[in-house]
Amino acid sequence: MSQNIEGKVVVITGASSGLGEATARRLSEQGAIVVLAARRTDRIKSLAEELDGKGGKALAVTTDVTDREQVKKLV
Repeated sequence: MSQNIEGKVVVITGASSGLGEATARRLSEQGAIVVLAARRTDRIKSLAEELDGKGGKALAVTTDVTDREQVKKLV
């Protein structure tokens, strides 16, 4: 099944490394607008700058998913 995600906003938690980072890269390559959420601000800001520099659209939002208020602000 193939879906066009170009221009759609995708929120990715755990985006500072591992699967979250890889997912963000892949979806950005496919044209998604990625919202990078993680606790490590420096890592997600760096990734957002990298993706933006490659023609993507990314926003870094420092978020601890164990904190309900931070999750509400993210969404």
